[in-house]
Amino acid sequence: MATWEDSATVAYKRWREPDDGGPDFVAHSDEDFATDHEICTVTAATRPQGTITLDEALDAIGFGCFQWKMFFLTGLSWIADAMEMMILSVLGPQLHCEWRLEGYQVAAITSVVFCGMGISSPLWGKLTDKFGRKMGLTLAMAWSFLYSLLTAIAPIYGWLLFLRFLVGVGIGGAPQSVTLYSEFLPSKSRGVSIMSFGVFWALGALFQVLLALWIMPGLGWRWLLGLSASPMALFLCLSYWLPESPRFDMLMGRREKALKTLAKMAKDNGKEMPEGQIVSFKLNQRGQVLALFKPQYLRTTLLLWYIWFTIAFSYYGIILLTTEMFQSGDSCGATQGSKNDPSCMMECKYLTPDDYKDLIWTTLGEFPGLIIVLVVVDCLGRKKSLTLCFFMFSLFTLSMMGCIGRTGLTIFIFIARAFITGGYQVAYVYTPEVFPTEARAIGLGTCSMLGRVGALITPFVAQVLLRSSVTLTVLVYCGFSLVAGVASLLLPIETLGRTLQETIPNPELAEARRRSKSETESNGMKDSRQ
Repeated sequence: MATWEDSATVAYKRWREPDDGGPDFVAHSDEDFATDHEICTVTAATRPQGTITLDEALDAIGFGCFQWKMFFLTGLSWIADAMEMMILSVLGPQLHCEWRLEGYQVAAITSVVFCGMGISSPLWGKLTDKFGRKMGLTLAMAWSFLYSLLTAIAPIYGWLLFLRFLVGVGIGGAPQSVTLYSEFLPSKSRGVSIMSFGVFWALGALFQVLLALWIMPGLGWRWLLGLSASPMALFLCLSYWLPESPRFDMLMGRREKALKTLAKMAKDNGKEMPEGQIVSFKLNQRGQVLALFKPQYLRTTLLLWYIWFTIAFSYYGIILLTTEMFQSGDSCGATQGSKNDPSCMMECKYLTPDDYKDLIWTTLGEFPGLIIVLVVVDCLGRKKSLTLCFFMFSLFTLSMMGCIGRTGLTIFIFIARAFITGGYQVAYVYTPEVFPTEARAIGLGTCSMLGRVGALITPFVAQVLLRSSVTLTVLVYCGFSLVAGVASLLLPIETLGRTLQETIPNPELAEARRRSKSETESNGMKDSRQ
């Protein structure tokens, strides 16, 4: 098999040159004589007649039964991730009372989870880029399931922190479900399909609150932690039927396996396999962090890192602010007594049924958020949709500074959470689209890591700083979100309608090929005149 040493941009239109590729084309197919449904590995930027790219094959197969099965199977890992995150807003107040914890100790219970996620996210991304999407996601869920169960029997505060940290290490791999799912989607369905994936997150968050309302009064937090791991157990039971990404198989040189997956997709969707050889690109290096800092992606990488930091900082901040402010009665009561009476920092308040009901209402705000972005993401584009979500979140969060009462507080949190949820989903659409296959998982992994850093910091703002100043707390969230909205507009690439790239383009190689083509055309014109 030939080896492709230089990166090249994948051509996503069907090849229409009248010649057959000439001597510059190098290919190797599975058989000596090509068949209609074969994958060949190319080593040049051009390809001959009768070949198609993987994107063209996926577009021909379309969206159907196969993608629906992938949607629900990978969605289980998303439900598990949401439940592990949402339980933090319930667990903190309970342990604050039961174990007589101070404010910083309660915040640490949340922070250690995000610390584990921040450390592990790029590692899971590197692992899935090297060894496969399916393996990485399955290992992450198995790890999370084990330590979630062990957390339920933690005897003391120190063990609880350690085990929750290990849970965070496993949950750091959950975003790879988006990477896996996105690589089975035709280009026309990708945006809406990944946006719809957010429904599982909203369902997971809602299910966690309902489970807490049912379990906490009678059985307590240990049973809640154990039962919250049930989606992970179901995912692991069904993971045997989870296929590997054909994109990854092609990059690994496993052509037969990739072709078999595509044939299975076509059969499930009731379509015929497209005719022609499917062009693939075999790479020797995958999952390299340095690929994100190449000139073509440096600006995108840095801006996305800040956007992900802010979106996680704001999303988990509004979740934690919800329980803190509800326990205070209204937005004015969040700081009452905190400055004058230090003992109030140790005041114990269990979540009441009314608190759980208001949590349900604010959690329901995630569903209209998804509907909003489903409407605008393919109209405004990814960049403007992100900007809209950040600006609207800032506006409704700023309104929480006033003494608006519990009903008004619930309404504003509902709307703010709707927009920040929508922004989170747009980020999950944009990030896999903007990075090529060879760096997609590591790109999403590093972005997720920066998001977890923001989530790690936010408990000390929403649960500690809030007791000193509601105004300062709200202004911190508004300020970060406004800057993130501007950063979204500064992203250099709009991915709306753009097919997934396989490799990182090499500008120098592309320029050399353009000059060579121009010289060839010029020489041809001279010969015709002679």
